[in-house]
Amino acid sequence: MVETALVDWSRLQFALTAAYHWLFVPLTLGLAVVMATMESVYVATGDEFWKRTTKFWMKLFAINFTVGIATGIILEFEFGTNWSNYSWFVGDIFGAPLAIEGIFAFFIEATFFAVMFFGWEKVSKRFHLASTWLTGIGAAISAVWILVANSWMQNPVGMEFNPDTVRHEMVDFWALVLNPVAVSKFFHSVFSGWMTGAIFVIGISCWYLLKGRERRFALSSIRVAAIVGIIGTFAVMLSGDSSGVQVAKYQPMKLAAAEGLEDGGTRAGFSIVPGVEVPGVLSILATHDIDGYVPGINNILEGYTTPDGERHLSAEEKMERGDIALKAFSDYRALRESDPAAAAEARALLDENVEYFGYGYIDSKEELVPPVGLVYWAFRVMVGIGGLLLLFMVVVLWAERKGRLEGMRPLLWAALLAIPLVYIAGQAGWIVAEVGRQPWVIDGLLPVKAAVSSVSVAAVQTTFWLFVAIFTLFLVIELRIMFKAINEGPKTENE
Repeated sequence: MVETALVDWSRLQFALTAAYHWLFVPLTLGLAVVMATMESVYVATGDEFWKRTTKFWMKLFAINFTVGIATGIILEFEFGTNWSNYSWFVGDIFGAPLAIEGIFAFFIEATFFAVMFFGWEKVSKRFHLASTWLTGIGAAISAVWILVANSWMQNPVGMEFNPDTVRHEMVDFWALVLNPVAVSKFFHSVFSGWMTGAIFVIGISCWYLLKGRERRFALSSIRVAAIVGIIGTFAVMLSGDSSGVQVAKYQPMKLAAAEGLEDGGTRAGFSIVPGVEVPGVLSILATHDIDGYVPGINNILEGYTTPDGERHLSAEEKMERGDIALKAFSDYRALRESDPAAAAEARALLDENVEYFGYGYIDSKEELVPPVGLVYWAFRVMVGIGGLLLLFMVVVLWAERKGRLEGMRPLLWAALLAIPLVYIAGQAGWIVAEVGRQPWVIDGLLPVKAAVSSVSVAAVQTTFWLFVAIFTLFLVIELRIMFKAINEGPKTENE
């Protein structure tokens, strides 16, 4: 078995890259909708003000989009460099949506991005508007395939294990695409991007109001962004409800960790903070039934039977079946040429227990419990900030419509603080999704320690600190370019 340090450093490096990449993705998704809406107003009214406004936000979109591409490429390369066992074991499945994303979705983004950014005055207004919307649609389609791949790691479907190639192979592409986890995760992630883009635009616009600059531009941008953000936040809440049901069904340990729930049952309470809970609410959120049964961490480890009689194996039973599956696999590989009959028996035993194959790598049931404290508080940070920002956007929109926003300077300063808060909420959401799945890289199928590449710890440490330096440099450069563009403000047509 690989050493713990290698696993930890490989995880840390991937977490660094993924977290950094996610700084750019939601802003791309959100700004795309905001600026496309503004350009739609320009095409409908012919008012050059809206063209000027659109071009300003489009410039910031382009800066963010460019750096986001660079980090995404690094992220995909890490599957081969740091997680080669994972890539070999499930590459036939995981690689398909990533390939589609690169060939199809990114092609749409890149093509129409060029028309959108450089095509002013070169193509018709309507064609340019279509290009702007298609750039945003391309970004959303790109997110579809990335999230299909990620959701398969949360709920592996549509495949079967081939012991001859030692790979999981896809047998149902549409099961992969229509994975219920993928559907919920797509809408949750995309609409959280709307929220991020809206808060970003509101914050920058409020800065102009604080400086006494670009009054009409700022107020108009705030109006559009707040509407987009409020719609997006309500959609995040609806998709979050759906996602909660999926997590309860397919990843009960993640839900138990997110709630700090040691012993579950019916009418389970939702924890606000430790020691304060609302009775019955967790059962409603997880099952849409106040009498729904929600297992806790101890129930999952010890095994449990639901009120309707469905029995769930204990961790020890799953580990025993995992050991059987690993031995049967080894026997099949050793006997398939010398003793076909014995190999067939081993293959049958493997097929019977293959569902628990990954548990054969687990040394103790305690490994199956993710870091409860981190997942618990990350969930509360995500939900708490999300609710706070929804209230903030409603107040900002009300103040703007009543003509009072410019005189509410504390609210304008709060808008600047809201920008880092929305990013913290987004990162917290991914902590819940990914850390809550531990110790699995593919839930119930392949543990992290069996997926890592056979490389030296020193090599991973070196590249980790190299990435820290490179990413920090990227971020500093991007922020300086962003700040310069913001300070210059929207330009008139003759500038």
